[in-house]
Amino acid sequence: MSILNLFSSNPTITLTWNDEESLPTVRVPQDDDRQVDKLVLFSSEQPVGGRVDVAMPANTKKIEHMGIKAELVGQIELHYDRGNHYIFFSSQKELAGPGILTQDMSYKFLFSDKDNDKKYESYDGINVRLRYFVRVRINRPYSAITKDFDFAVQKIQPEPDVNNELKMEVGIEDCLHIEFEYDQ
Repeated sequence: MSILNLFSSNPTITLTWNDEESLPTVRVPQDDDRQVDKLVLFSSEQPVGGRVDVAMPANTKKIEHMGIKAELVGQIELHYDRGNHYIFFSSQKELAGPGILTQDMSYKFLFSDKDNDKKYESYDGINVRLRYFVRVRINRPYSAITKDFDFAVQKIQPEPDVNNELKMEVGIEDCLHIEFEYDQ
């Protein structure tokens, strides 16, 4: 490997979701509150898949790599603790083994039911953020090229049974006990 190859520009990584035209989208504000991201919405049971396109830069003839992988990640971020993230779910697919990229390439991936455990809904609050994303990683001998592609998750559940009865007990120990029942 030549020394010039270390300082060459990186390839462009793009992702197209399966059935992207028919998937619903959600508008999520970014950190600066002036811009809004439009994320693709998946249900908690829906498989996550798509196509990753790797486009070579114009001035590069080849890129050596140690493998190309797609990783489905569920992560919780605390806004007051930016450096530490809690990853509660991660699944990985190998798109290509070690080799040399000499032209633009496309790779398909699919995280089926057994590979994706999206048990929480996406959430973006004041202090915490729960996010899902697909991370595409091109491992290179001295560095890795990564790009994250966020998506939203909605968990649809049946409406819980309504408990119309409200009970409240007030009392003084061993002396007086009053019980209230309210029907709503």
